[in-house]
Amino acid sequence: MSNRTESYLVGLVGDGVMPSLTPPMHEREGDVQGLRYLYRPIDLVELGLPGDSVGELLRSARNLGFNGLNITHPCKQLVLQHLDEVTPDAVRLGAVNTVVIDGGRFIGHNTDFSGFAAALSSGLPGARLDRVVQLGAGGAGSAVAYALLTAGVRHLDLVDMDAARSAARAAELAGFFPDSTVVARTTAELPQLMPLADGLVHCTPVGMAAHPGVPLDLELLESRHWVADIVYRPIDTELVRGARAKGCEVLDGGRMAVGQAADAFRIFTGLEPDPDRMRSHFLELVAAEEVAA
Repeated sequence: MSNRTESYLVGLVGDGVMPSLTPPMHEREGDVQGLRYLYRPIDLVELGLPGDSVGELLRSARNLGFNGLNITHPCKQLVLQHLDEVTPDAVRLGAVNTVVIDGGRFIGHNTDFSGFAAALSSGLPGARLDRVVQLGAGGAGSAVAYALLTAGVRHLDLVDMDAARSAARAAELAGFFPDSTVVARTTAELPQLMPLADGLVHCTPVGMAAHPGVPLDLELLESRHWVADIVYRPIDTELVRGARAKGCEVLDGGRMAVGQAADAFRIFTGLEPDPDRMRSHFLELVAAEEVAA
């Protein structure tokens, strides 16, 4: 367990991480808790480094006294071979986004899945989880699907443009969760799937500022559905706005972003963050970005 007299030096390794809102979220929470907490982006694009330099960066961070690193694209899988220990959930996911440096050892965690699980629990308490449709089975989608099944989803329809990817992921998840049903589906099946579903989770880039639009026909949504998006730039995606207009309960993408940051803060410091306070700060940061844009 850490104490408040320590200082913390943390970093984020990945492509294009300079605009990330994770560093200011961590630093603000550290400030409020009375910590000396410094969080630095380590941008591979800015440094001209490939993804497979992550091992060298880990060792440099250890030598420079870092307490840990968050890891993002394209290094979440590449980092695995450099770790001394990996949590069971991260092993199953085949991806690590948080590495603690403890006594010279590298210990890998995955807070993408736990962050979404926390977001679902706090943002949509009591949501029905009998049957859920998920759009997108990529890296983030894998973590979200794992979180949904961990939360008790009994039937998960996994929809992806890449049929081979969704089939492989569905088979893998079905092996991890034998009491649940996981089925790979196509977008053409959505008109048949949505009337059976309790909720919809969106895990593709559609709706991001650079990829405007909606990932499905909004006519398929009913007011009884709950809808979760993991896109948070903008926070009110076209899907989120459309679902709200239909009367759906909605979970915006900021919830997962805050959830994974809060979990990482806890792992790095051993101290309990305040997720509501972190969300308030996150929404301030997003609003400031939108005003600047």
